[in-house]
Amino acid sequence: MTATTALPAARGGSRRRPGRATTRLVISEARLFVRDPAAMFFALAFPVVLLTVLGLVMPWADQPYDTSDPLLADITAITGYTPIVLSLAAATVALALFPAVVAGYRQRGVLRRLSTTPVGPARLLVALVAVYVVALLLAAALALVSGRLLLGISMPRRPGVVLLAFVLAALSAFALGALVAAWAPTVGAANGVGQTLYMLSMFFAGVWLPLPMMPDAVQAIATWTPLGAASQAMTAAWVGAPLPTAQLLVMAAWAAVGIPLAARLFRWT
Repeated sequence: MTATTALPAARGGSRRRPGRATTRLVISEARLFVRDPAAMFFALAFPVVLLTVLGLVMPWADQPYDTSDPLLADITAITGYTPIVLSLAAATVALALFPAVVAGYRQRGVLRRLSTTPVGPARLLVALVAVYVVALLLAAALALVSGRLLLGISMPRRPGVVLLAFVLAALSAFALGALVAAWAPTVGAANGVGQTLYMLSMFFAGVWLPLPMMPDAVQAIATWTPLGAASQAMTAAWVGAPLPTAQLLVMAAWAAVGIPLAARLFRWT
């Protein structure tokens, strides 16, 4: 993807109308997004494909998720794994895709040209994050619909909290991704750091081993990570457990600190 089509949006009256300039930048980035097959797949189709494959192929999919917990024992393993898949979807886009896109802009000199316009780092990051978060919300909806129709997964008992947790999961994951994107000079550097954070995030989100089966110390550490908190919060809301206040606050803190910090540290070249 390139950002050359976003340049006109930064000229003209953008100093007087920052909101309008940001909207035009969002539209430009959305157009670039839909033209990128890889971005479209990982942002929209990946959660549906992963959840469907797990539900149809894995022999444990229809077994109880965790018999040691009365709340988790009432749901199937594939239902219990759904919050993990949604967390993984956010991490895939925010850490494996987003930093490389921005680094590609930097490596090709697109950001250098943008630096001569009123488009600031914050506006660029907000535009990109907005496009990807909307795509992730659509992907989550598609995953839930397909999961319900094809796999019979149970719907969340507290859907509003699940939605809030998923949005915060995306924003907190993008906070990490934005910090990488802010300085990575090349696509290779962005991929190296982003993939490392991606693997760690998958561990704390419970991809390798569901969090309820991990030692208490690991679960405690996971609560302080964006994707670990996301997986815990969505699972709790899914089964109707008490409001996961600590996890929601952790994700909100990551988003509130990470994205503004990335804008402050942002390098155009």
